[in-house]
Amino acid sequence: MNRQAQAVVLLLLGGAVVRASLTDLHLRYVKESLQPFLVAAGLALVAVAVMTLWYELRPLLPASVQPPDGEPAGPVAHADAGHAHHEPRIGWLLLLPVLGLLLVAPPALGSYAVSQAGATVPSGGLSDYPALPAGDPAKITVLDYASRALFDAGESIGDRRVQLTGFIATGGAGEPILARMVLSCCAADGRPVKLGLTGEVPVGLPQDTWIEVIGRYTDRIGRDPVNDAEIPYLDVETWREVPVPRQQYD
Repeated sequence: MNRQAQAVVLLLLGGAVVRASLTDLHLRYVKESLQPFLVAAGLALVAVAVMTLWYELRPLLPASVQPPDGEPAGPVAHADAGHAHHEPRIGWLLLLPVLGLLLVAPPALGSYAVSQAGATVPSGGLSDYPALPAGDPAKITVLDYASRALFDAGESIGDRRVQLTGFIATGGAGEPILARMVLSCCAADGRPVKLGLTGEVPVGLPQDTWIEVIGRYTDRIGRDPVNDAEIPYLDVETWREVPVPRQQYD
């Protein structure tokens, strides 16, 4: 791989990063708050690639142009310009993330990731949660419900109805559960939040189907077969299918 090829690959990579950053595609990989940094990184890659191409492809000084005193004239000043500088071929592997971003971008983490990783919400301890949002039902996240259910045994929920949105995954006994992935930074550190379901449990839905459920707190607690963490339950009153949300991570 010579310098020109390196610059072209870098230009493609930077362009792919900028494209992903300016669309919802980046939300499959990182938290939304990191978008400005992705845009800046992509633009920096494009700038470096353009400068490299300009340097490598600029014409040689004409022979009639005399450089300052003490320097060789014309082509002598660029004696090695005609020699290609090759780098290890492993550099071509940079094309793989480009193709991944432009052609075969994977979906956001879903039910398969849930089945492979243990629940991320720990149990025990005391916590002082703010009041639930106004309205009936109160709209909260899967993570918020799981935290309230485990940390203060549902005291901050009481008998109010809550509305959650998540996707269907399969529990340890093959039963449907409600799940949502949580990111600290990017998809590489994604961990699932899992909720067991009682009451009007949705049945017959394929995995990764997004649903909106309305229900109430129940003190039932299960165990995650992956890491033996506690899994809170939700007593479902009603549910309905919903489109895949723009932001799929909590």
